Amino acid sequence: MKTPKIMFVCRECGATSIRWIGKCPDCGSWDSYDEEQMQEEKTKVSVRATPKNKAVPFSELEQPDYLRAKTGMAELDRVLGGGLVERSAVLLSGEPGIGKSTLLLQICDELSRDRRVLYVSGEESTGQLKLRAERLGIKGENIFLLTETDVEAILGECDRIQPQVLIIDSVQTLTIERFSSAPGSITQVRESALSLIHYGKNSGAAVFLVGHVNKEGGISGPKILEHMVDAVLYFEGERTNSYRIIRAIKNRFGSTNEIGVFQMGERGLEEIPNPSEVVMAERPKNTSGSCAGCVMQGSRPIISEIQALVTKTTYPVGKRTADGFDYNRMCLLMAVLEKRMGLRFYENDVYLNVAGGIRLDEPSADLSIAMALISGITDRVIADDLIAFGEIGLAGEVRAVSHIEYRVKEAVRLGFTKIVLPKKNITPALRVPEGIALIGIENIYQALANMKLRKQAADDADGLSQN
Repeated sequence: MKTPKIMFVCRECGATSIRWIGKCPDCGSWDSYDEEQMQEEKTKVSVRATPKNKAVPFSELEQPDYLRAKTGMAELDRVLGGGLVERSAVLLSGEPGIGKSTLLLQICDELSRDRRVLYVSGEESTGQLKLRAERLGIKGENIFLLTETDVEAILGECDRIQPQVLIIDSVQTLTIERFSSAPGSITQVRESALSLIHYGKNSGAAVFLVGHVNKEGGISGPKILEHMVDAVLYFEGERTNSYRIIRAIKNRFGSTNEIGVFQMGERGLEEIPNPSEVVMAERPKNTSGSCAGCVMQGSRPIISEIQALVTKTTYPVGKRTADGFDYNRMCLLMAVLEKRMGLRFYENDVYLNVAGGIRLDEPSADLSIAMALISGITDRVIADDLIAFGEIGLAGEVRAVSHIEYRVKEAVRLGFTKIVLPKKNITPALRVPEGIALIGIENIYQALANMKLRKQAADDADGLSQN
């Protein structure tokens, strides 16, 4: 028998080397190479094998009837695409202490009503899990707890219990005996996940895998892990903040634009069906640098508060900070305002924040961002009942956005009476109740006029818009 070949594999990107390297030449990670034993395979004669499956004409294929199970949390079901799909594999990742184990224990209570659930923990003892379950009020009779890290032992218990839902917390703690590498290495994570996913596909069980994150914030382990599963969910939020957001990075059975919003309380995670109301409830009144905006997260419109603080800088170059919004996009909008409106942001420090921990990735947030920046640099207050959304181009034009009916309806529901939006979005089909003013604009000059700042600025903006 040949001696296994020694190779060094990068745990971040999977690159291989015949010797240890301090810095990975492919991904640039430091101290990421682990020693692996590669068993050389015997050379086989190429023989044409009989295929196990035969090709079927596309017209004869039948649409599969996937069975979706409700998890008991409508926010999680929304992100999954309507519920947990049978035979699916879901990877849930997030920062330590964010609430991954708490969320999975809570959905066990609902899933165990008509299904057997096996919860495997490689990090906590059964006593610790029992204490957490009592605190969360979970008393499911069909929930089985197992503290084990050996994959073969876990699969043996699965054969005995025959669970319909299998939860692994976490995949980085699992090991397979025939591999000598340490837990969390590329080989162990890849092979352990592959064995569990194959079990789920063959037995019909839905598999939840909990994944750790690396120091850069990405999912720890080989990138192939994300390709192996059907859905990748990321749990976002600050541990010092009670709000949590679940976002789908990949989903074969639903949209990746949906988000689920939760709040961490004494009884675990609580759903927030109306995030807009929660965010806007704490909005300060009569304060400059604050403007309301609306973005679409899948099929859900979410109204958020944008805050901009502009102060005189004491440094040769002003400081720029953006939290909840793309930094480069903020710099682009400031450049447009400087060039087209003559606002001197280069003389100031600019701090931009999206309240509530929501991240704005949609271009429709441009107009509300720009109005908050204008309000911050002029120290003038935007009316509390005004909301704005629209995309801004490099020439200062305001472009139309999609799903305008949903945005306007959500704004009216929360009590906004003045809605600033692109002029092209105002059509005869767009109807609003009495007392609601739709203000259509074509460029940022008209936006400045409708903000009702000092009279001279409004007159200048009207003159520029006519030109």
